Amino acid sequence: MKALRITRPGGPEVLEIAEVPTPQPRADELLVRVRAAGLNRADILQRKGHYPPPPGYPEDIPGLEYAGDVAALGSDVRRFRVGQRVFGLTGGGAQAEFVAIPAALVLSVPEGLSDIDAGGIPEAYITAHDALFTQGSLTAGDTVLVHAVGSGVGLAAMQIAQAKGCKVFGTSRTASKLARAVELGLDVPIDVTKELFDDAVMRATHGRGADVVIDFVGADYFERNLNALAVKGRLVIVSTLSGASTQLPINIVMRKRLRVVGTMLRNRPLEEKVLATQLFAGAGLPLLAAQSMRVPIDRVFPLGQAAEAHRYMEQNKNFGKVVFSV
Repeated sequence: MKALRITRPGGPEVLEIAEVPTPQPRADELLVRVRAAGLNRADILQRKGHYPPPPGYPEDIPGLEYAGDVAALGSDVRRFRVGQRVFGLTGGGAQAEFVAIPAALVLSVPEGLSDIDAGGIPEAYITAHDALFTQGSLTAGDTVLVHAVGSGVGLAAMQIAQAKGCKVFGTSRTASKLARAVELGLDVPIDVTKELFDDAVMRATHGRGADVVIDFVGADYFERNLNALAVKGRLVIVSTLSGASTQLPINIVMRKRLRVVGTMLRNRPLEEKVLATQLFAGAGLPLLAAQSMRVPIDRVFPLGQAAEAHRYMEQNKNFGKVVFSV
């Protein structure tokens, strides 16, 4: 099969399309013919040599999410059929013509969703759903602050929280991304190049603060995230784009009785990924199937233009998901 390979750690130029052996499904797995595969920041980090895949997944073939159709079934698989449209998460290897997936992680693609849409859902929406509910204990009517709201996970978190009846604040450094997020329903946009987001949240909530903060920035935002939280608020750290080390103002955490949670989906045990997938399938997937939430696809690149896609994402040009057609 053809697959996108990382030939060595480095820039986008190290990516190439190569012929590699087609994986063979184990007894509890499906072989999926991939039609679309989302591009994520984790793929860029893996390309640079900073984010190795979990054991058992290819080190040189990126890709954490896919959509396609079942090409073959493992001997123990009964729930799916050959030709059925499916999508889901994987620890790596999805940016290829075929990928072998544990059947417990696989979801059926709802009618009305294209392969491109489905290929951009799993990593963003399962990550966002898990961060909001399992990690952030979100409840109806909460106030939520989502950083990098123009990203795929940010937009997913915004939509999922609003579907729960929550008011959502969203930050970005790009005014056009905030404007587009408002068009999708963002309640309160915050341009961090013009104002401090913790001040903006406190003003808009009359000094109460946000119940949940979903953060992708890390060190640079840490103390202001604590400032922006309400009493008994929850900070969920999903990524650390600005750095992973900072000082902890313990007095703020104690005074507000805050909870700080770190989360990483890719390296979790299979049973935890299965649970996250099932929780999303029960609560979030019906909203996408009913088109109550929209998958924000920014651009589609052929897999052969992977280097261009990586450059595009690294320049922060995308609003929502970048997806490969395979």
